[in-house]
Amino acid sequence: MGPMTAHLLIAGGGIGALAAALAACRAGCSVQLFEQAAAFSEVGAGLQLGPNATRILQAWGLGPALDAVAAFPERIVARSSTSGRELACLPLGQQAVQRYGAPYATAHRRDLHAILLQAVRAQTGAQLHLGSAVAGFQESMHGVRLQLKDGRQADGDALIGADGLWSRVREQALADGRAQPTGHLAYRALIARADLPAALRAHEVSVWLGARQHVVAYPVRGGEWLNVVVIVQGAASQGLTGWDDVGAAADVRQALANCCSTLQDLAQAAPSWGRWSLADRAPMAGAAQMAAGRIALLGDAAHPMRPFLAQGAAMAIEDAAELGAALAAQRAGQADIPAALARYAGQRWQRAARVQARSRRNGQIFHLSGPMQWARNAALGLMGHRLMDLPWLYRGTAR
Repeated sequence: MGPMTAHLLIAGGGIGALAAALAACRAGCSVQLFEQAAAFSEVGAGLQLGPNATRILQAWGLGPALDAVAAFPERIVARSSTSGRELACLPLGQQAVQRYGAPYATAHRRDLHAILLQAVRAQTGAQLHLGSAVAGFQESMHGVRLQLKDGRQADGDALIGADGLWSRVREQALADGRAQPTGHLAYRALIARADLPAALRAHEVSVWLGARQHVVAYPVRGGEWLNVVVIVQGAASQGLTGWDDVGAAADVRQALANCCSTLQDLAQAAPSWGRWSLADRAPMAGAAQMAAGRIALLGDAAHPMRPFLAQGAAMAIEDAAELGAALAAQRAGQADIPAALARYAGQRWQRAARVQARSRRNGQIFHLSGPMQWARNAALGLMGHRLMDLPWLYRGTAR
């Protein structure tokens, strides 16, 4: 008798869901993926992919596709938002490849999403369903029945909730309430680099640190565009749960009014701004928050994190790789489905919780003011490379 083929149901259609579908298919499973929107798309603009993520994409055979659309910055630079002075830098480029065996990339979210979508569509064991909002699920000893809002049902051996920050699967599985606002507003813009002054065309990730706010800018789409993110602390959330650029441009200009001329130039150069109210959850406290029985969570549904470590997409990709490894072991007869999902959660929750906690800490450090801000800047000047390099993170896992 040959190996048993597990049939997975995946809720969601974003980067994490598609990565999970690809990893599951590569592990020999069949997959049905359910996306509530009528078309596949990605909200937002840029994202950063450390070597821990690009290494996995390369292992999946997606390296050439990523090379064609991403940018590969030469360094990360921390600067003062008031003076513009360089505080510290971390070399990337070939040095990142030499240190970690894979590059540090920056990309447009839609480009990465498109790469994963194409790879999943090429899998014979994958079925993708659009316009399929999840209503709930029923779990039994032998499988899971997914219920859709339009009355349809689907049966599988396991359900993976990769349906984002406001996960319907998590809501039923854990009943632990909604993600909570962090007290930050994020603004983002895409600017054609050809329209920017030469000083803003450097092939790098720039981070300007200021009191209760910071700005990040990096190239995307092969370096043709600059992705800019402004995060302001202490702003009212205004109930925003999606990108909304009504009034955002004026807010950005006001937030950067006392910053260096470079940041004011960025604010003026952006054709439009999107606005987002950040929300997250406390770092995970155990594997049971990530999987139990035949239900597992992945990506933001499991461990939403603040963007101060630029690891949200990377952690979802790591999750998918570990899920694939656990499912491959199940197919080889080493575990049943609940045990495979428990293995997945056991391997992932502590690392993801560490990244969640470090992201929160980074946000506090980025937004220091007064004497603490001066002390941070001095520390960056003395030990910038050591503080900015993160071997424990960029070396990734064994997957």
